[in-house]
Amino acid sequence: MAQGIYLISEEPMAGKSAVALGLMELLSRSGLAVGFFRPLVRSKEAHDPAIELIARRYSLGFSYDSMYGCTFEEARSLLSGSGDDELVSLVLDKYKALERVCDFVLCNGTDFSGGAALPLEFDFNTDIANNLGCLTIPVVKGCGRTVDEVAGTVGAFVESLEKRRCDILSVIVNRVAPDSAAGVRERIGSVIPRNIPFFVVPEIDALGRPTVGEVAAELGASLLAGDADNLLRNVDHYIVAAMELPHFLDYLKDGCLVITPGDRSDIILGTLLADASGEYPHVAGLLLTGNLNPAPQVKRLMEGVNRSLVPVLGVGTDTFSTAMAANAVQSRIRPGNSRKIAAALGVMEAHIDFAALGARLSVTRSGRVTPLMFEHNLLERARSDRRHIVLPEGTEERILRAAEILLLRGVAGITFLGNQDEIRRKIAGLGLSLQTADIIDPAVSPIREMFADTYYELRKHKGISQGMAYDAMSDVSYFGTMMVYHGDADGMVSGSVHTTQHTIRPALEIIKAKQGCSIVSSVFFICLEDHVAVFGDCAVNPHPTAEQLADIAISSAETARAFGITPLVAMLSYSTGESGKGEDVDKVREATRIARGLRPDLKIEGPIQYDAAVDEQVACAKLPGSEVAGHATVFVFPDLNTGNNTYKAVQRSANAVAIGPVLQGLKKPVNDLSRGATVTDIVNTVAITAIQAQTDMQKK
Repeated sequence: MAQGIYLISEEPMAGKSAVALGLMELLSRSGLAVGFFRPLVRSKEAHDPAIELIARRYSLGFSYDSMYGCTFEEARSLLSGSGDDELVSLVLDKYKALERVCDFVLCNGTDFSGGAALPLEFDFNTDIANNLGCLTIPVVKGCGRTVDEVAGTVGAFVESLEKRRCDILSVIVNRVAPDSAAGVRERIGSVIPRNIPFFVVPEIDALGRPTVGEVAAELGASLLAGDADNLLRNVDHYIVAAMELPHFLDYLKDGCLVITPGDRSDIILGTLLADASGEYPHVAGLLLTGNLNPAPQVKRLMEGVNRSLVPVLGVGTDTFSTAMAANAVQSRIRPGNSRKIAAALGVMEAHIDFAALGARLSVTRSGRVTPLMFEHNLLERARSDRRHIVLPEGTEERILRAAEILLLRGVAGITFLGNQDEIRRKIAGLGLSLQTADIIDPAVSPIREMFADTYYELRKHKGISQGMAYDAMSDVSYFGTMMVYHGDADGMVSGSVHTTQHTIRPALEIIKAKQGCSIVSSVFFICLEDHVAVFGDCAVNPHPTAEQLADIAISSAETARAFGITPLVAMLSYSTGESGKGEDVDKVREATRIARGLRPDLKIEGPIQYDAAVDEQVACAKLPGSEVAGHATVFVFPDLNTGNNTYKAVQRSANAVAIGPVLQGLKKPVNDLSRGATVTDIVNTVAITAIQAQTDMQKK
């Protein structure tokens, strides 16, 4: 029988979705089959937001119908007829069907959501939790309450659950005012039994504010102008613009949603100009009322001024009704909002000891490693010993969006390089929260001259003059690399807009290869359905010699080990064992001999074909008795052409996640991004770079 947890709250808006995200992070890392269930939903047709959020983020693969018990309408019908036994039986049957195909099920109780709520909803939730055999986690809302009120609510809640014989795994007090958190912790310890662990999670603005997109969805607004990506901006204030423009401008606030009739061209253009000027606060968006679209001439001006930054929405309702409806919109964590998901996970991971909860649950790990598990482990390891990473491409939108996620999750400290005003304008224009990131402009930095002196000493034997060195330090890639060299940053990630050569050349000139390593190379982590493989070298060296290939094999094995992968190294070729002849296979055979001689502790097989490396039956026929054949985890390709084509073929045909390239062999970590890198790719690469920095420090 699957183990289960039931999240239960005593009132609406306790933040159970954020808690559910944190628990799913814990459970999905276990390698077990995890399901998500809600006893009641509003509708069969309009999917439940909590189910959508969890199912999409964690790729659960279950049908929507299998993840809930019944609708509120069905529940009321059953309660008005045969009573609650039939309702509980229906929910239990649906839960058990899901439980049969899962090792663990997280159940999110009902939300006490006003008119849709059931009578005696608390009793319903406790009854369901007991009948499902779930451990309960009561989630208590702390906002708007004094320390004594929070403690009283927690004590009464726990007492009620114990009276109903519910098994309590832990208590989570969520959305507590940050300045009250310490007092709440102290008081709660005196009102609940000592054997029940509890956690206090402070409220953060990023989760408490609705986004422009959420307001648009609730009001049925259409996007008239601006970039849809900026619908993710948080709305911190609402301003109804009824006065003339000069007076209205004095009321603008950062993150405000300006609500005005669609025929107020002065307010519309004035708001967009104020936002673009940098002299006034940045607005979250414009909401035009009365079904009044701006005149064509005004639309042309809007397009020129706005440049796709501020989202402009339109609704058919009058200004007063629109303002009242907008102010009533509640913040939710939705599947497409990576910022809110990152913020929720960041605050949960910072204030809840999920390792301790996992130990109480006795969640055991299997040997299965999914792509999501691997990515989770990257972030978890990076967070465990936080490092500082420099990002030279400070004006690139993807870099900025990734940096916000990294900071919200506490993965790494960040420094951007570039013109400070330009970067700050870009951050404000995108509505991002990056206050804790550093920004350095190499052109005017006081340490530029010192960096130039260092570069001159390192490269004067190559004909570099003092002036050339000073000019080189105005380049963000050279400046960032020098920050890593001097220890001002632990690693660098670049390449989203720069070429691979622009990223790697400074590292080769300044940081250089590790002692005993003749070549800097790269690997990709290929995340398959149930395990992760390491492919090298697929990005840097076109035609490595036998000696270089041996170095690539050893470096790749060390990289695999550093990321928790047991290295079983396959030196790939077009023949296996002694069967093949020719220059190419002889090079791989010689590389295998050299690598074994240098590292007799490693398990290395070669030459070997790919099928013999991964398939046990083929391995038994071609290389019986080999410890690597059929079980390889590290694949070393004979040249760049073979490696690059193979990793892309596996990525596309096996629907694998390819993370990389990850550079190896440097004294300090510098990593290159693809110019097509996504925000997720950048987040993963920064986490990998931070882990490489941790590993280098541990070795020292």
